[in-house]
This record gives sequence, structure tokens and C-alpha cells, in this order.
Amino acid sequence: MKTIGLIGGMSWESSIEYYKLINELVKEKLGGVHSCKCIMHSVDFGEIEKLQHKGDWGKLTEIMVDIAKKLEESGADCIVICTNTMHKMAEDIEKEVKIPLIHIADSVGENIIKLNLKKVALLGTKFTMEQDFYKERIRKKFGIEVIIPNETDKNIIHKVIYEELVKGQFKDESRQEYIRIINELVKDGAAGIILGCTEIPLLISENDVEIPIFDTTKLHSESAVKYALEK
Repeated sequence: MKTIGLIGGMSWESSIEYYKLINELVKEKLGGVHSCKCIMHSVDFGEIEKLQHKGDWGKLTEIMVDIAKKLEESGADCIVICTNTMHKMAEDIEKEVKIPLIHIADSVGENIIKLNLKKVALLGTKFTMEQDFYKERIRKKFGIEVIIPNETDKNIIHKVIYEELVKGQFKDESRQEYIRIINELVKDGAAGIILGCTEIPLLISENDVEIPIFDTTKLHSESAVKYALEK
């Protein structure tokens, strides 16, 4: 089994889910009392969140590259960034380490094309929804159109993530707002919904909507385990 290098803490609420899912998947595949070999470097999200909202992506890139190098030096065989937004600097990380980075958008795209969907909607932080590092990768690599909510709804999604979900708060009124936004995106032609923030699956499940959802935490974890167990 290869050792998975996890960059976590963004937020720790979803990092717990990564650790749980990865270990459950390894146990499911290998049986007995097997669990994953992994190393996690967990950050203080308070520091990360401030830099995100300041727009200091240069400093954030330095931090992420440094963590990836430390994981590689510690014996990790691959890098898994346990958050969607910080894949903004995935290419910078790939240039600085020799081990592969398992990209969350690839995990999502591979599963969208399995269902033969051509148009999906993306929910996430405003950084993920508005910038091209995520949407364009899916468009270019998999030929899938990615749409996002209107400005008002983007602000609602972003606010709930940073003021509630990363703090472990899951309010029914916020769930209902997310469902309303999803239904609006369906009217705009979305045939599936990418839950493009690793905390959103803690609020929204497939039981809440009538179209396919793509749980990025789960799909990314599956990709990590697949790589770790490949011979």
C-alpha cells in the first residue's frame, strides 16, 4: 500500500470525513482490520481564511508548496489536497514535488462522464465558482459545461460555507436555501450538481435533490485509495 499525503485543516470538519472515508474504503477493499497508510499536515484554517479573503494567493501558494514538500520528505507517495478551493495552486505544487497530486476536479469529471452528463452546476466558495482553475479543467479535460449560480446566490453559498459549515454548524434553513439554489440551476439546464466545497456534503445529500450530486469529498477519497492500492 502506498502512503497518502493529506493536506488538511481546510476545514478540519471535512478533513475528518476524508480520514474516515479513506480508511473505510481501504477496509472495504482489503478486509479484516486494514486501514490506510497516510500522513496528514493540518493547517490553522484561521490563517488560511484570512489570506484567501485578502486575495493573497501568492502567500497561500508558498504555504501549500511547503506543506507538499514536507509530506514528500516524510514518505508520502502522493498528495491529496483536502479542499476544492486550494486546488487553485495544484499546478504550482505539481511543479515542486516529484510525487503525483491527485486532483479533485479529475475525480469529479471522471464520474460525471460515467453518467454521460454534458452540463452540470458547481457550488462552492466564490473563489472556486468564479475563478477558472476548477471549471476550466473540467471543461477542457472532460468536455463538460459548468454553470454557476447568480451573484446573489453565490454570496449565500459562500457565506454559509465560511460562517456555518466550517464551524460545524448545519442549519435546516441553510439546507433549504441550497436546495432552492440547486432547483434554480436545474431550471438553467444543469443535469447534475458538483458539491464543490468539501463541507457542502455535510449539509446536502442525494436525498435532498432529484438529480445526481457529485460529493467531491467522497469521490476524491475514492481516487486516493485507488492510487494507494494500485500495484
